[in-house]
Amino acid sequence: MKGKTLCSFVSLMLLTFVLTISANQKNIHFQEGDEYLAFATQMPTPIGGLEAIYKKIKYPKLALQAGLEGKVYLIAYINAKGIATDVKVIKKLGGGCDEAATEVIKKTKFTPGVSEGKSVNVKLSLQIQFKLEK
Repeated sequence: MKGKTLCSFVSLMLLTFVLTISANQKNIHFQEGDEYLAFATQMPTPIGGLEAIYKKIKYPKLALQAGLEGKVYLIAYINAKGIATDVKVIKKLGGGCDEAATEVIKKTKFTPGVSEGKSVNVKLSLQIQFKLEK
């Protein structure tokens, strides 16, 4: 009897743990009291589109000298006012490109994400491509 009760208790605790994880996957806790959704009905978009971002990027000198090309993958935390409160580099390129991409995203204004008719904080994945003109 004790074995079945213990097994049931462990199963119940495991189920509770899995349900808690599943429920929390929707929200990303970034800073104390701030939640950043992984998805929103309307995701944030840069004002002026990606073209506006690319116009602001300055190709780093080191990357130019090395002939470095490629993509920097980022996660930007966009608040309900459309401001990037933080930017994390997920996949680096190097040569100063990571810093240039991070800086341009921090300076970009976004249309806020919308969920259930309200502006919300959203975690947004972005990639910035560095390509030399030939």
